[in-house]
Amino acid sequence: QVKLVESGGGLVQPGGSLRLSCAASGTIFGVGMSWYRQAPGKQRELVATIPSIGAPMYADSVEGRFTISRDNAEKMVYLEMNSLKPEDTAVYYCNLVSWNQNVWGQGTQVTVSS
Repeated sequence: QVKLVESGGGLVQPGGSLRLSCAASGTIFGVGMSWYRQAPGKQRELVATIPSIGAPMYADSVEGRFTISRDNAEKMVYLEMNSLKPEDTAVYYCNLVSWNQNVWGQGTQVTVSS
């Protein structure tokens, strides 16, 4: 079973940037990877997904501000977040789904506040 560990969260001012990382203990080659987030009192929502083949996809709320990327050789997935807003505040989770796996990381807190 692959394990996912997120890092890079923290406190940032509105308009700032943050880069989240997701490290996988096993291969991510050939599987889709995603970032989700969950704010207090709200449902978990899909932020971005990057398929094994094809273009990344983004939630409307982050389109143009966030960029998801992957490095299969390094077994890493990233989420570059720019122009951050207070409503981006949430715990961000990395997710891997394949035919026989549905794996979540422990989450990393992102707080956008002045």
